[in-house]
Amino acid sequence: MEAQKLVDQCKAYGADFILACGGGSAMDTAKLSSVLMTDEYGIKELLDEPGRARKCIPSMAIPTTAGTGAEATPNAIVGVPERQLKIGIVNPDMIYDYVILDAIMIKNLPRKIAAASGVDAMAHAIECFTSNKANPLSDTYALDAFEKILNNLERACDDPEAMDAKRAMQIAALFGGIAITASGTTAVHALSYPLGGKYHIAHGVSNAILLMPVMKFNEPMIRERLAAAYDYAVHEETGCVTVEEKSAWLINRMDEIVKHLNIPTSLTEFGVPKEDLEELVKSGMEVTRLLVNNMRPVTADDARNIYRQVL
Repeated sequence: MEAQKLVDQCKAYGADFILACGGGSAMDTAKLSSVLMTDEYGIKELLDEPGRARKCIPSMAIPTTAGTGAEATPNAIVGVPERQLKIGIVNPDMIYDYVILDAIMIKNLPRKIAAASGVDAMAHAIECFTSNKANPLSDTYALDAFEKILNNLERACDDPEAMDAKRAMQIAALFGGIAITASGTTAVHALSYPLGGKYHIAHGVSNAILLMPVMKFNEPMIRERLAAAYDYAVHEETGCVTVEEKSAWLINRMDEIVKHLNIPTSLTEFGVPKEDLEELVKSGMEVTRLLVNNMRPVTADDARNIYRQVL
């Protein structure tokens, strides 16, 4: 496991402070190092017993993408090759002690990476707001993150000089991370984990591929919440009046953003064969940590139908 190698290097160096400068993977690996510096066990043991670890040394994050929100979460997502799945290790001791947000760090981020990480942040915001675990605290951060993303993501990706939009995206990503910590993502993230674990599809791209089918599947159960997000985040005149109209408009707008950013919306572009459907369903249904957050229960048949739409 590559993450374990980096943890071992930190141990060997005898670090007394950890500074993570990078995207979600770098920040998550640094989190794991901060709680494993003095222990004989490693990451594999935390997969089954994440609560056993305790913060050993202070840590700071400087994100170089605006999307994962890893700088604000107690989560570390690791790929487990033998299970062909990404698994989240959750422990509050992994939350960073310090965070620096500097838009200069993302000014020249390639559009492809800025787009994928930005859509990841959009998924965090709307999923946390429509989660079974949503609460007044998570709603505050999820809604503000969603509003910033809806109104800044495209410009932040399209215009290298749009520093105001890039700063807004950094704050939105941070707020999305706080929302995850207070609430939790849902079936979009749950069903995307096998895509990263087996096919190594970028996390933000995996979420973009599944965002529409999951949102449409959930819509009957989250319609009121989507309408509330519309009321908070949409500042243009759309002519939408009813809850149904607002919900449909918001889902369509998210779809437009994904397409505008040229993010793939089908697994065929990554060579995923239709024959892998049942394996995807099996792996996706194992992510119960997130599936329980989905307001509409997801059965294996439901997951199968969702995957079929993107195969």
